[in-house]
Amino acid sequence: MNMIKKEQESAFEQSLKSNDTEERIDIWFYRPIGFRIAKVCAKLGVTPNAVTIISIFFGVAAGILFYYQDIRINIIGMLLLMFANSLDSADGQLARMTDNKSRFGRILDGFAGDFWFASIHIALCLRLMDQGWSIWIWVPGILAGIAHVFQSAMADYYRNVHLYFIKGESGSELDNSKDLSIEFEKLSWTKDTFQKFVLHGYMGYTRMQENLSPKLQKLLQLIKAKFPNMLPLELIQDFREMNKPLMKYTNIVQFNTRVIFLFLWLFMDQVWLYFVFDILVLTPILIYMVLRQEKVSNYFLYSIELEDKYGQSR
Repeated sequence: MNMIKKEQESAFEQSLKSNDTEERIDIWFYRPIGFRIAKVCAKLGVTPNAVTIISIFFGVAAGILFYYQDIRINIIGMLLLMFANSLDSADGQLARMTDNKSRFGRILDGFAGDFWFASIHIALCLRLMDQGWSIWIWVPGILAGIAHVFQSAMADYYRNVHLYFIKGESGSELDNSKDLSIEFEKLSWTKDTFQKFVLHGYMGYTRMQENLSPKLQKLLQLIKAKFPNMLPLELIQDFREMNKPLMKYTNIVQFNTRVIFLFLWLFMDQVWLYFVFDILVLTPILIYMVLRQEKVSNYFLYSIELEDKYGQSR
């Protein structure tokens, strides 16, 4: 009995990306639910991409239900959004359990959340207009949506950078625009129209992440050139120690924090506060994240480039 329990716990842990990058609420709530969904899907032969697509329908449906000024309907929307996030957890866990990972799956997974929150922003703007707000409410609604895209993009990027340092390329989903551009040129607009279109959008998304992290880009280029096979253990340990505190900020600007406050303001029927929170609270955290990561990257650039602290001999 104990052996079965240990095997189940081991399988669950292997379905996670890393304890460094996982949020407590996810580990305690969403990941266990996602793991059970993933096990059922694995038995039925359902693919990770299919799970992601299903999550889009639940997430968009949730957003639509937030339009109504009826807390009972809003609560159904909250439950649907929580289930959509459980499915979003399940698709990644299923991909790792079945070794069915793909770049297209990662791109689709990232776009899923954008569909959910686009639906939520539109519903909240329409709701506020029904309450007597002017058409100008779309200005903070759109600005908050743009801010959300940047927050999610950089949080996801910094998590993958952290995973790259502690787990290597196989344990990370870190892409760069140069490699994507080479792959893009190999595709044909006539034969691979959809793939080329999706990859074109993803290249722009990746360039945005790179443009906001210039020192980090220099660091990644340097370590790939200097340590092509394996990063020195001391570098891995030092980077993890300095960078791990940043992970809590990447979690704050992601799903759980914003949704907890969204639910609170739905109960209060003060949904305009959601846009204020996104712009005036989460955006400054994004700026701090970027500055903090650049500072960490600059430290290691100095250590490797000037001091040569992490020599090949180590």
